[in-house]
Amino acid sequence: MAHDQLIKICGLSTPETIRAACDAGASHVGLVHFAKSPRNVSLDRAAELRAGVPQGVKAVVLVVDPDAQTLADIISAVRPDAIQFHGSETPARLAEVRAQAGCEVWKALPVRNAASLRSAASYDDVADLILFDAPAPEGSALPGGNGETFGWDHLRGFDRRGRWGLAGGLSPDNVDEAIRATKAPLVDVSSGVESAPGVKDVDRIAAFCKAALKA
Repeated sequence: MAHDQLIKICGLSTPETIRAACDAGASHVGLVHFAKSPRNVSLDRAAELRAGVPQGVKAVVLVVDPDAQTLADIISAVRPDAIQFHGSETPARLAEVRAQAGCEVWKALPVRNAASLRSAASYDDVADLILFDAPAPEGSALPGGNGETFGWDHLRGFDRRGRWGLAGGLSPDNVDEAIRATKAPLVDVSSGVESAPGVKDVDRIAAFCKAALKA
């Protein structure tokens, strides 16, 4: 059993699902602040949910190309342990944020091929964690949470000096295989533990965490 396996349940929007994730062994809970997402929560709601996250579990706020004021509001209202950037943010932009944020800065990057992994190196000095995700389907308004996987073979034998995680189409049914294939230190799930878009299922959350911890 991988006792040090990190698990992030993303897109939580109720106290019940926050509690379910923490009880099941999640190391991180994710709150989405992006208006186009079915998992979007207001900053007031995010602050309420964050207050229910127990000590020892980290709260991550997901954003997509936010402006400076939005970031400042997130930091003051929610006090996240990490901000996860899921848009077209450049390394230079993340360096600015990291200098001011007082919390971890994560960057999600779509993996299309081996070159995608090499390009991640440009974020090594400015992101505390790189999250390798599936590319968004053509025409999708959402950069993530689409239930799509990518070729995990790209990560086989992958040697990264920085912290990283795996996202994209993970579910209770495939997370053990994903961990074995990629040796991902952190796995991140959103749509894979839902009964409908934006509606988390506490049983699927528990099943996902159980499978990941057993992998």
